[in-house]
Amino acid sequence: MNASPEHQRILLDVADLDRRIAQAERARTKPSQAARIAELVAIRQEQLRELTALTGTRDDVRTELTRLESDVKLVEQRRARDADRLATSTNPKDAQALEHEIASLTRRQSDLEDIELDVMGRVEDADAAVAAQQALLATTTAEGTALTAQAKADVQAATDLAAQLARDRDAVTAAVPAPLLAEYTRRASNSAGAALLTRGTCEGCRILLPGTDINDIRNAPDDLVVSCPECGCILVRTDETGP
Repeated sequence: MNASPEHQRILLDVADLDRRIAQAERARTKPSQAARIAELVAIRQEQLRELTALTGTRDDVRTELTRLESDVKLVEQRRARDADRLATSTNPKDAQALEHEIASLTRRQSDLEDIELDVMGRVEDADAAVAAQQALLATTTAEGTALTAQAKADVQAATDLAAQLARDRDAVTAAVPAPLLAEYTRRASNSAGAALLTRGTCEGCRILLPGTDINDIRNAPDDLVVSCPECGCILVRTDETGP
């Protein structure tokens, strides 16, 4: 294929635009925050499961404390009732029985209050554990929210950039003959499409070409479309090509 050196040089601009469009497309479909956001989603799910377990434990301990408080209250009421009966009792046997029951209730109340103190400590620990887990969850959620917002902004920016680059490409390719553009497009599916030849090196694959290939390219007419023997892209020769 033959094409003017000017038209071949335009392919460098087209290749650069295609490279930037591909970068913008990757940024649009795979924002840099995506991996961390996915990680945070998994972390948050695990933290939620842990929070659910801790909340269940706390609620169980609170229920136990409520039951103990009720038991203590019942014992106190019974002691007070027996004390009132003892104060008005005139029967020695009844009085003795009441005294024994009051002593027993006193011991029972003391035992319950000891248990109550222990459970109150467990409630405090459970509350602290829930609060700490909620704080972890809030931190994870905040990071995820911030990253998601940034990712959306980056995706929108990449979308806008890709659209602008596509318009620029349309303007640039308008000056390229259709056969040459079709040939570039065909090659671009497997290579850079077009690349500068700089001092024996293809800038598309960054490979230094053998001397025999360089000689063939050097001796080729300026309007002949030559290829990189390594990657197959169109090699564009300019003043930067060198000897």
